[in-house]
Amino acid sequence: MIIFVIATLLNIIMRNLKEKINVPNILSFYRLLSFPFVLYFALNKHESIFVIMLVINLITDALDGIIARMFNLQTEFGAKLDAYADIGMYITAIIGVIIFKSHELSPHFISLSIFITVFIIPKIISFYRFRNFPSLHLYSSKVGGYMQGFFFLVLFVFGFNTLFYYTVIIWGILSFIEQIIVVLITSELESNVKGLYWILKTK
Repeated sequence: MIIFVIATLLNIIMRNLKEKINVPNILSFYRLLSFPFVLYFALNKHESIFVIMLVINLITDALDGIIARMFNLQTEFGAKLDAYADIGMYITAIIGVIIFKSHELSPHFISLSIFITVFIIPKIISFYRFRNFPSLHLYSSKVGGYMQGFFFLVLFVFGFNTLFYYTVIIWGILSFIEQIIVVLITSELESNVKGLYWILKTK
């Protein structure tokens, strides 16, 4: 009887682990673990290492979503893990850009401050309402993430481009506003939400 119970428990544990241990989740977990290291290199002004590590994170961020969709590996756990990894990556990217490119960004302080503020607001609202950070993965957020990642590469390789900067900033602000509306109007926190249009369509 005891052996049967142990075997049953082991089977349940292994089945749950099998669902959680996959390539997209491993990539997200790597990004989450790399957060303090990338932050360390930014704070200690090791620009080259910081840029290399953040570029790797940007690539893995793109890959985990693509792989999850292609091989039907999308899970609630994976969405939340990816969301937490994204928050860490955003924080390190913003800190790094401020540290290494402050002289180029100082004339645009107001727009960057608005961007950072509206990035934080939906996290605060979500944590207050649901005791958890959002893992919405809106279409606008995905596009914005790719734009911001490309802007980061252009900034560190070729330099600051004003038009590209404001394109990325405006898109990001609008995307974060959509997130704010979504976390305010939904009764429960859902993952992998397409966007506000699809939420309103189902109501």
